[in-house]
Order: sequence, then structure tokens, then C-alpha cells
Amino acid sequence: MAQSSSSSTGPMLGADILVEALIREGADVIFAYPGGCSMPIHQSLTRYKDRIRTVLPRQEQGGGFAAEGYARVTGRAGVCLATSGPGATNFTTCLADAKMDSLPMVAITGQVPSGVIGTDAFQETPMVGIAQPITKHHYLVQRTEDIARIVKEAFYVAQSGRPGPVLIDVPKDMQNREVVPDWNAPMNLPGYRPDRKISEAELDRAMEMIRSARKPVIYCGGGITSSGAWNELREFAEKTRIPVTTTLQGIGNFPAEHYLSLHMLGMHGTVYSNYAVNDADLLLAFGVRFDDRVTGKLEAFCQHGKIIHIDIDPSELNKNKPAQLPVESDIRYALGQLNKRLSEKPLNSDYTGWLRQIDQWREEDPLRFDPIPGKIIPQQAIQVLWEKVKKRGWLDRTIVTTGVGQHQMWAAQFWKFNDPRLWVTSGGLGSMGFGLPSAMGAQLAYPDRLVIDVDGDGSFIMNIQELATLKAENIPVKVLLLNNQHLGMVMQWEDRFYASNRAHTYLGLGDDQPPYPDFVTICKGFGIESRNVSADKDLDAALEEMITSKGPYVLNVQVPHQEHVLPMIPSNMTVKDMIKS
Repeated sequence: MAQSSSSSTGPMLGADILVEALIREGADVIFAYPGGCSMPIHQSLTRYKDRIRTVLPRQEQGGGFAAEGYARVTGRAGVCLATSGPGATNFTTCLADAKMDSLPMVAITGQVPSGVIGTDAFQETPMVGIAQPITKHHYLVQRTEDIARIVKEAFYVAQSGRPGPVLIDVPKDMQNREVVPDWNAPMNLPGYRPDRKISEAELDRAMEMIRSARKPVIYCGGGITSSGAWNELREFAEKTRIPVTTTLQGIGNFPAEHYLSLHMLGMHGTVYSNYAVNDADLLLAFGVRFDDRVTGKLEAFCQHGKIIHIDIDPSELNKNKPAQLPVESDIRYALGQLNKRLSEKPLNSDYTGWLRQIDQWREEDPLRFDPIPGKIIPQQAIQVLWEKVKKRGWLDRTIVTTGVGQHQMWAAQFWKFNDPRLWVTSGGLGSMGFGLPSAMGAQLAYPDRLVIDVDGDGSFIMNIQELATLKAENIPVKVLLLNNQHLGMVMQWEDRFYASNRAHTYLGLGDDQPPYPDFVTICKGFGIESRNVSADKDLDAALEEMITSKGPYVLNVQVPHQEHVLPMIPSNMTVKDMIKS
């Protein structure tokens, strides 16, 4: 008979070894949907229920996105579990999403017994083969004796260097075998060196380039988040007086209300951040990958400036944009060393003229919107909510997640994040349906914080089944649902580039019909408190009701569909092609 969860020194079932190993790595919650080939693990989870919380999502993708939300706000690997076949393949979007956005995740999938792998057994899929290009690392367990080591390695790989998702595929017979675990088995990761550091020669060259610059800009991204380098970033910016712009995933790493903040860069970034990078003579690229949504036409991006690119992942250096100084290094260490140099010998550069020019751009083209009397527009709803949260003193303990689309960009523009790890969104892959389940994961990581999913009706309905999880698990996520009855971002492109021809982007039933679907009725079926609001006079009270509610809450805000996210630099275009109105 296998040992109980209170003992881990004698023979144990593979499933128990797996769960015990997760706990030893610090996992305190797992998002797990059962099936035939993962049942032994679920049985084990019941034996360990006092040490790890098992949350049952209503679809495996919901569990994977929840694990991502947990990872984003904590910096620790989120853990999710599915059975073989369709359960496992429902993780593919989550794995690809976590890979693109460098989020640490350990995804465990059940697999058919070893003896029938390759026979097209019931619910068999070659999960390792499927996941190979969309994971940082992957395992097919072939010996129960290896489980403890594999779990240890999986967490180390997921959380070190450039973080990412790791898959562990566990055949059912490996779960049911009984062995004595070796908790001290050494990791076997030949060639994996995640602790690269900037050299003294590179520091010399970087300081030389910084001292000679007259119009420098810091461009920082998710690498700052991953390395925990936000304090070092702020110290560097304040010591040098160099303005800071961020990518979508870099939001929050530098205070949005700081004078040196240029806010977000790129397709829907601020006018002044894009102008600044366009005119910069030095671009300090910290933990970024020169994504196409940031750069537009690559050859025209920062074409007048030199580039210092520091990133932990050498594959990103010179991949999209050549740098005069490419540096493979942990960005927190690199910034710490730069700050040390600046303390020993201050910069003393005069950027007065440069900052005045940026101030002029900021004054001429701030983020703005035009209210519509009697109606609520999306930007207004987000801004009013931000002001309400700020007035209560909750900004530093409020987490915002989003789906993907117009609402995502408006949240990025009009919610001013002054602290890191409060912004959770799908950037690189752009996965609709991300908002609600990722909010669920973030809320479970921080039960005492306010967690708000700013969502659109198209994205929200893709994983709306997770309302059942919120209710069953008493997870008090709030949803600000900006409902315009359209797939808004695609509709915006139709308006701008396809003469407003609607090609399957309308989600309602017709102009003479009430808004569809009836989200309040849907929420009632799930047992979730909900309310409709469409008039601007009712917005403040509705938002107050939402954020002060004790349990999960969905506020369905009916907004006009004509609003566009501006400014906008069309794909593969330049700052000169920016659309402002």
C-alpha cells in the first residue's frame, strides 16, 4: 500500500510523488480538470488537500490561463493539470501564450499507459511532440523513479533565465507504480546556463554610449518584470534623467505618473513616446524583443539612434533589430552595475532641451477621448474606475486583467499603473478569452486584493464558463464588461482599411433587437451578481457597487461601437503614418 501524504520516506505511488514534489517546489494551488489518464493524480490531490488547493476550472484552457494569471502576479510558476487527448490539447493555446509572454508555468498532462503509446489508444495524443515548439522545455516520464527530479527541473527551468512554460506528460502506469522517491537526485540540464551577466567591458562601452548621448530613451519590457528589476530601472532613470517608455508587457515597471514616464510605445502607444523613440540618438532597450507591434516598419524604427540591447535570452539579440551593443545578461544585474557606475561617477548630462521637446509633444498630443452626452464610452468607464480606485487608496493593491481587443488597449492607455505585477494581459499571442480565467488565477494568488477583469463581449464569452468556477470556489473577481456588440478591434480595421464593410464582426441579433446575449441573465444562471448600465449618469454608482461587492460581480456596460483605439500606427508603417483621429 502506498504511503499517505504525511510520509515521504518509504515507497510511494508515482502520483503521490508528483504531488509531493509540486508542494516541495512551493506550489500552493493547482488548476486541474480530471479525466481517465489523470485520475491517479487527482486521487492523490485529495490526500494532499491540506497542503495544496485544487481548483476545478470548467475547461482546461481556463485552468491554463488561470495558471498564467497566478504566474504573472507572483513571479512563481503557475501549475495546471489535464488528462490526455483533448484535455491535453486544450492546453496548447495556454502553452503558446506563456511562451510568447515569458511566463513561468508547469503544465502536467496525463498520458495513456506506456505500453499502448503509439497505438492510437483512446484519448492518446503525442503531447510532447505537439508542445515542442511552444514550450521552453518538455518531458515524457518514462520511469516513475524520475518524477521527483523532473518536477524539480521543470520548476527551475520555468522560473530561471527567460521564464516560460514546461510540460510534463505522465503516462498512467507511471502514476500507479510504487517506488521509493529520491528527493535529492541532481538535476540533469547539460548546457542550460540561465545566469548570464554583463561583462566589465560591456559596462564600459554602455557607459561610454550613455555619456555621449544627447537624446536618449529607455525602452523596457517584460524582461524587467521577469527579473524583478523595477527598482533598479527607476533608480537608473532618476540618476540619468532619461525618459522611459514601455511595451505592453512592461507596463507598471516604471510609475505611469512619474514625470519621466512616456507610457506605452508602439501601435497604440502614446504619440509622444513614438516621437521620442523616432528622434532618439540612443535607445536603451532593456528586456525587450523588438516586437512588430512596437516597431512597425523595422528599418524605420529608431533609425537615427544607436541601440544598447540587454536581454537574458541571446536568441533575441540582433534577431529583429541590430544593436550597436548587444548584451546577454540578466537585466536586474546589469542595471545594478550601471547604477553602481553612476554612483561612482554621476552622468551630469544636460537633457533640458530634449525633455522640453518631449513636454511639447506630450502637451500637443495627450491621450484623449470625446465623451458622448448620455452615453458611456469605454475609455471613460476605465478612467472613472481608475479614479475611483485611486481615491480609495487601492491602486497598489488592485490587479487588472484583460481579454484581447480594443478594451485591452484602452485599459493599457487609461489605467495608470505605478507598481509592477498588477497588469495581466495576453500580449504576444493575443489570446481572446484570457481575461476572466487569468483574473481567477491572480485572485487566488492574492485573495485580499481587488482583481478586475476589463473585458470585451467577444473575449469574455470565450471562457464564460469560468463564472461557474468563481461561484463554486467563492473567488471574488470583478468584471468590467465593455459590451459594444462587436469584435471591436477587427471592426476598427474594417472601418479604417475596408470601407466599413462588416465581415462577420457583429455579435448581436440586429439593430431592432435588444443587446445580445443577455449577460445579466447568464450571470444569474451561474449565481453571479450582475447589472446592466448604459447611461453615463448611472456609471459612478454602478462602478461603486461592483468594487464593493463581496463576491464575484459582472458589470455589463453597454457602449457605442463607433469608438476607435487611437493613436494608431498601422502594421508595418512608421511614425509618419500615425493615425490620431
